[in-house]
Amino acid sequence: MNIDSIHTGIVIDHITAGRSMKLYDLLNLGSLDCSVAIIQNAVSRKMGRKDIIKIDADIPLNFDVIGFVDPGATVNVIRDGKLAEKRTIPMPEYLVNVIRCKNPRCITTTEQELDHIFRLTDPKHEIYRCIYCETKAN
Repeated sequence: MNIDSIHTGIVIDHITAGRSMKLYDLLNLGSLDCSVAIIQNAVSRKMGRKDIIKIDADIPLNFDVIGFVDPGATVNVIRDGKLAEKRTIPMPEYLVNVIRCKNPRCITTTEQELDHIFRLTDPKHEIYRCIYCETKAN
């Protein structure tokens, strides 16, 4: 398999195997007007298997989404064919409008203008809960 290197763009690396499509969807990468490569189940000495996403453009990313889907993933910013910045993404304390509350009785169901806000309640088990109704995020 041959995936070209990128001159300017972003590489999301060390994604737990199987989580790249969820990142792809939540980051809305399908709407970009540039090349996006998803590599699944790549061999990794550190992780055994991992996923990688390569974006052939320097775009703003919502790091909270990355930290929610896969804390510990790394974001590499490439400029002029060289690594310009490398960041390990932690779990965010709050998620705002990243996911929606599934509770049909939550106030966010009737009050459409309210932000969907989830708070990290259990970092060990990666559990987020709606701040309005305490429903656990999936």
